[in-house]
Amino acid sequence: MQTVQLREGEATRADTLLDGTQLEILRRAGVDVRPFAGPGSQSGTSWEFRPGSHVGVFRCGDLNIAISPRFPIDRVMFLVGYSLGPGDWASSPLPLAPGDDILEAIVPAFVRLTQDAISRGLLQAYRSADESASMVRGRIRMADQLRNRYGLTVPVEVAYDEFTEDIEENRLLKAAIGHLWRMPIRSAAARRDLGALRPAFSTVSSIAYQRDMVPEVGYTRLNLRYRPAVELARLIIGSSPVKLAPGDKTGTTFLVDMDQVFEGFLRVALRQALGLSESDWPTISPFQRALHLEEERQVRVDPGLSWWRGRRCLFVGEARYSGAGRGVHRQSGVQDDIYRMLAYCTAAGLPSGLLVYPDDVAEPAVHRIRNSDKAIEVATLDLDGTPREILTSIEVLAERVQAHREGSVVAA
Repeated sequence: MQTVQLREGEATRADTLLDGTQLEILRRAGVDVRPFAGPGSQSGTSWEFRPGSHVGVFRCGDLNIAISPRFPIDRVMFLVGYSLGPGDWASSPLPLAPGDDILEAIVPAFVRLTQDAISRGLLQAYRSADESASMVRGRIRMADQLRNRYGLTVPVEVAYDEFTEDIEENRLLKAAIGHLWRMPIRSAAARRDLGALRPAFSTVSSIAYQRDMVPEVGYTRLNLRYRPAVELARLIIGSSPVKLAPGDKTGTTFLVDMDQVFEGFLRVALRQALGLSESDWPTISPFQRALHLEEERQVRVDPGLSWWRGRRCLFVGEARYSGAGRGVHRQSGVQDDIYRMLAYCTAAGLPSGLLVYPDDVAEPAVHRIRNSDKAIEVATLDLDGTPREILTSIEVLAERVQAHREGSVVAA
């Protein structure tokens, strides 16, 4: 088994044999692979690997790929931790394992958050259930009874509400535990602590969530204590294997999308800095407040950052970690993002919008659009600083958001 060590966004040369399936798996994992024809190369076995915005570990055939983030792992975990619980990051930061392995860092963090969530027992809630039963429970589904049973009295098609632990929040946590358990965790203590969580979820159904269809959870005062653990679980489940077709296996896979991490952090941090509610500064714009590009309302656009007052949009912005979501051709990616932001401003009827990148991706600038009254500002965030320095920079970005809301960017 060969292991190739890569760094996010950087080109690395390695000599190995790759077949068509492995090349396709690498492509789907966001790794750009090209034949290397430089000095010392060997025909057919020398390759240049350049990962995109995904970091972690995965296997394709007999080849292990390990991708480290381009920023220190403690900064990455700060972004993750703050987006999960902005009020807790200083007093109770996420525990970190030494090194630059995102998997080894995520496991103790997830274990602690899950322990905190279930410390008073598993969350229970009412869940609607339909089943065929030998006795009446709840109400009889008469249409199903007549269609399926042809006048038989039993079994009875019934519907009822059950107060149970087998709810979405617990299913997500159990799925994340199972996914991490299959990973090559080096720390014996982390694996032991993770294994200690498994018996607590014995009454919860095992669900095989699709990586691109992880359900969102609505939070109230009843399940708010679960939020950090569940949101991290959703991130973990989203790191599941890349498959080519049903039944295909790639082995152990744990890939975290840094685009998603950066956008999640910036959305939460700016909401905190501006003192806004989740209704005013939503994760996803509700359908009744959606933005559409044309009068027929057929083309919907969804800015990653938006500020609302009722149904009126006051600000649109986007957090872009690597320029159009890729670690290569970044400048062209920034240009694509400017086109997209222009569409957001047009749909919202706003004079300006804000694009935010890490400072190694773009240069701060204000782009005034020809033949229009609109401007797109590009701002950057330094992720090499300490957490407090990063949050200080967030305060500066919040002032730029206020300037856009007040319409003073175009006039400047």
